[in-house]
Amino acid sequence: MGAGNGVRERDGVAGESGSPAARVARAARRWGTPPELMFLVAGIAVVAVTVTPILVWWLTNPPDQRMVDLEVYRDGGRAILRGAPLYEVLTQPPQLLPFTYPPFASLLAVPFTVISWKAAQWLWMALLYAALAVVVWYSFRDLIKRSGRWAPVVAGALIGATAWLMPVFDQARFGQVGVLLMALCLADCLPERTRWPRGVLVGLAVAIKLVPGVFLIYFWITGRRDAAANAVLTAGAATLGAFAVLPRDSADFWFGALLEGGDRTGAVNGTTNQAINGMIARIYLPDPLGSLVWLALVAVMAYFGFRLARRATLLGDDLAAGTGLAGGAGLAGGAGLAAGASGRAVDANSLRLAGIAIVGLLSVLLSPVGWIHHLVWIIPVLGALVGDGRDTPRFRIAALVWLWFLFPLPWWGAKLISLQQGLFTKIPGKIVQDAFGLAAVFLVVLLGRWLVARVATGKADHQDASHPPAGVGTLAP
Repeated sequence: MGAGNGVRERDGVAGESGSPAARVARAARRWGTPPELMFLVAGIAVVAVTVTPILVWWLTNPPDQRMVDLEVYRDGGRAILRGAPLYEVLTQPPQLLPFTYPPFASLLAVPFTVISWKAAQWLWMALLYAALAVVVWYSFRDLIKRSGRWAPVVAGALIGATAWLMPVFDQARFGQVGVLLMALCLADCLPERTRWPRGVLVGLAVAIKLVPGVFLIYFWITGRRDAAANAVLTAGAATLGAFAVLPRDSADFWFGALLEGGDRTGAVNGTTNQAINGMIARIYLPDPLGSLVWLALVAVMAYFGFRLARRATLLGDDLAAGTGLAGGAGLAGGAGLAAGASGRAVDANSLRLAGIAIVGLLSVLLSPVGWIHHLVWIIPVLGALVGDGRDTPRFRIAALVWLWFLFPLPWWGAKLISLQQGLFTKIPGKIVQDAFGLAAVFLVVLLGRWLVARVATGKADHQDASHPPAGVGTLAP
């Protein structure tokens, strides 16, 4: 289907060869032999070893500090069941947190109210890490595929490594929904083709939480106009359905709670707010100067950020069209040509992933509040940088980014400021306090300019000398 700006529409629905029974049989043959089963069990063991300490830590900490956002969702569901005003409900002391999501989200929370609090916590953790596995697959698909029979172990290691990133770590701490929403957006935006009308999952994510609405802009500016329409229709249908079931609460949200901003979401100048608004608020500029500076910076960031996302995505589309991802490599006239086509396919996926990751980072930077746990979009950033793991400079940069977000740097900055040693600690403390937000701005530029330029000029190395041809049972060359 045609789309504007000469960009080919990519909203098709893919089929898959073979009956379901045949696919199950193929999977059984693949994982049914002892060596393959050993690798599968090893991958599961890696996940268990790396994730269990997080589960133990957050599921055994003081009850009033445990998964407080999940408690918000459950209290919203309880309010629906007993007919209480949804946006007047507060969680138990000492948190006293209000419900801040659209009414549709409260309907989805109802099932968590009919099970015990302990069961709800375990179920939420299971959903969180299942979603993380989906995100890891989409973000590191080329690296995982290249690892051959080691794929389960590599995937397990990636799940474990990303689970300890501060944004994901905080998702488990608070019982947040961000990883699940990111999984919906990646599944809708990244694949060459989808089994559902593209845009439906983004629309569902928008109905649950408004922040993924940035992907409506992404769909539109990259020529995926049918996907944009599908997303709007899905979000609209879910919202109207919630209006039909909860008319009073829907009116309260859209014409009241939504406009309250920081009064409901928390202190804008808090350390955990790594959005541009938070970084400006911590400078304590007088009003209206602070608001004007924020609006100006948001406008600049949005303009250049979406341009970079569009550029990366369209170049990825062009590379994908040139390789014929549905089987172009198989038509190559030799091993060298096939390897070149494979490399271009990897680059195409990396650039599309980079475009999506940029938009994900913008969803945090442009929002009035962008908490540290919202920066789970660092995972697709890492995936875009790593690619299939052959390009050593990209891999090294990804490792540095992973290390940067592995530690609570903003809180170290706040601690440095609290030493009260004058400008000697205040200025560096302020910079470190904004460490994640500033890094997000840098990564938008890194992906949109450096990575795109590296791929466009052919510097992305798919025959890196540091990776000699693989032998049996090693990473495929």
